Amino acid sequence: MSKKSRKARRPNVPMYTGPMQPAETTGGPTTSAKSVARVARTASGSETINADYTHVMSDLRRIGILAGLLIAALVALSFFIK
Repeated sequence: MSKKSRKARRPNVPMYTGPMQPAETTGGPTTSAKSVARVARTASGSETINADYTHVMSDLRRIGILAGLLIAALVALSFFIK
């Protein structure tokens, strides 16, 4: 059998680079073709990410209720088996 190599797994998601600002276009079509949108980066490095996780909480609540119902059903069925 061949030897298996273990590599560290990296997530396939882009890193957070900060807010993007569109490039300023002040001329005709020749200058807009040359301009490139650049990413604005802060020098402090202490940015906060304000993410909305309300959909995650609703999903977790639904999973918890479903798990509770299934456990209750298993307990109820165990009385019929005996």
